Amino acid sequence: MTPQSDEDEVWRQIVASFNEKAEDASADQPWPDRENVAVEAGPEDDDAREPVDEPQDEAEDEPEGSVEQADDEGHYVPPPPPPLPHGDALSRLAWVALFGGPAYLLLAALMTWPMEGWIVFTAVAAFIGGFVTLVVRMGDGPPPDSGWDDGAVI
Repeated sequence: MTPQSDEDEVWRQIVASFNEKAEDASADQPWPDRENVAVEAGPEDDDAREPVDEPQDEAEDEPEGSVEQADDEGHYVPPPPPPLPHGDALSRLAWVALFGGPAYLLLAALMTWPMEGWIVFTAVAAFIGGFVTLVVRMGDGPPPDSGWDDGAVI
């Protein structure tokens, strides 16, 4: 037999069993009792459905403080975040210039204030100066405490 004929035979078996229903080994296994849901029967279907017995909750016998602990068990509570850095005066001034220049121009346009040439120039220069200052001060180098071997640095 050639390898091609073995492959053809396997394909024929796959095609022949395509419409057959697969046997599920887990179909006969019931789910755990804790996943049973109680069915509330309405007045019209009292006879049609039987309520499922729910397991008794063990927490009912415990005091309230331990119930809250049981509810919180397994939930991650993150620590409080560190305070935001205040930054130095130059960085704060750069942020004010970055947003203040366009904000003034927008406000002056909405309020129809007269805008002389030097005011517009100052607002645009403040925006550009703030942007350039922040980009130059970004510090895209490695941190000073990283040591001599940074690993893979891109």
